[in-house]
Amino acid sequence: MTQKTSDKALSRELRMNRAKACALFDRCQDVSIIPLGGGPEGEAVALIVYCSSLVDEQESRRIRLLLAEPLLMELAGDSPAASDRELSLREAGARHQAELFDEWDAIEEKVWQGYLILIAEGWTLAAGFRSAGLTKRQVMEPVNEPSVQGPREGTVETLPVNLGMLRQRIGTSRLKIEYVTAGTVLRTDIAFAYLDGTVDDGMLAAFRERIARIAPYEVLDTSFVEDAIQDSDWSPFPQHRYTERTDTAAASLLDGKILVLTDNSPMILICPALFVDFFATSEDYYVRTAYATMIRQLRLLAFAIALTLPSAYVAMSTFHPELIPNILLLAILDAREGIPFPAIVEALIMETSFELLREAGIRLPRPVGSAVSIVGALVIGQAAIMAKIASPIMVIVVALTGIASFAIPHYEMAIAIRLLRFPLILAASFMGGYGLMLGFIFILLHLCCLETLGQPYLSSLAPLKLRDLRDVFVRAPLKTLMRSPRNRKLHAGGPGRREQR
Repeated sequence: MTQKTSDKALSRELRMNRAKACALFDRCQDVSIIPLGGGPEGEAVALIVYCSSLVDEQESRRIRLLLAEPLLMELAGDSPAASDRELSLREAGARHQAELFDEWDAIEEKVWQGYLILIAEGWTLAAGFRSAGLTKRQVMEPVNEPSVQGPREGTVETLPVNLGMLRQRIGTSRLKIEYVTAGTVLRTDIAFAYLDGTVDDGMLAAFRERIARIAPYEVLDTSFVEDAIQDSDWSPFPQHRYTERTDTAAASLLDGKILVLTDNSPMILICPALFVDFFATSEDYYVRTAYATMIRQLRLLAFAIALTLPSAYVAMSTFHPELIPNILLLAILDAREGIPFPAIVEALIMETSFELLREAGIRLPRPVGSAVSIVGALVIGQAAIMAKIASPIMVIVVALTGIASFAIPHYEMAIAIRLLRFPLILAASFMGGYGLMLGFIFILLHLCCLETLGQPYLSSLAPLKLRDLRDVFVRAPLKTLMRSPRNRKLHAGGPGRREQR
């Protein structure tokens, strides 16, 4: 017990305090430990400790000039007696509005709260000065990740601000942040963060090896980093995912992921991302279990519809009309009367037109884009039907496919579906249901072979992990997820996996 108390208390020797600070904030490269000179032979007589991502640099200089250094000069001639020095320090701290701490636990807590800590030779107390806090633009709800229930804080384009918001959520020295500088002209700062004791060591080593390769390149956005560290460049499936929500980023850290943040970019890259991760959102854990499970099932249904509906229609209408009920088949034949194109050409025309409308709606200014996309879809759809270029059933199929793709919560996975939809339509037009089945087999084989940072892409499904299925097709009650053995390891400091969001 005595040794434990001694480890927590400050030493009178500055060199021991400096060694303790360096060990406590090891690999937290956003923490600055600055020595202040002034000794008989120019040696350091004090230390300034603060988190640069929480304290503005101008504010830290102001505190040092107006408060910290005058306090050192004021106490320079004090008696070396312990009781007199402590009394003088308390009186001077009160005059300079400084808070005093005598244990490293309190110092660490205040560093993560944005305090500037002053530790001097011969002191058994540290003086803490409150900083002005973060300077940032107004934090708004992310446009790409709206929330009905839950936090609405989104990231901005300043790296220290984003790191500060992460520090505010996870105020512990187990959150390690390391920097990489990319490029010789831009000199872009790239930070990657992970939770020590939770992230897999092999995955972290592979990530460090890959991100080191980006140093010679000029990096403009976080997506440049994704291209450098992904396993398969030509796979349509995303191996990492993006977020602008700090609660999602914090949950990913607890899940054993690695975060990549780039200066001048609001996007946070979450590494790695598994297939099942693209059907869950942070909001699933802020609503009731029954509703979250229903919404997750709807997303899975939307994935199946967006991927297969046009190709299934082409296959059945061209090769397998016997699979369609007679009444519906007669309605389809009646609607297609006078259409000069086969179903495959009709599907390709309408799908291409829909993709063009969607891209135009994204690129146009926001007030105009939504109007153009909606009006354009109505006008083009009605004109195609009247001109006998497309049948009404095909317009319905394309519209349902587009709506289903919008229901997928992550844009990266929606892009993968858009890419795979056209090869499946072509396969269905050549071999019908057999071509569709072969397309599914090739996609499944690719997913089974795909890895991301050494992790199987279909983890939880293949290899099958029954425990993880509680958070895949359904969302089990939070008390069940938080009661899991691996979650208890997480809180104890051991490795944790995807048990708590």
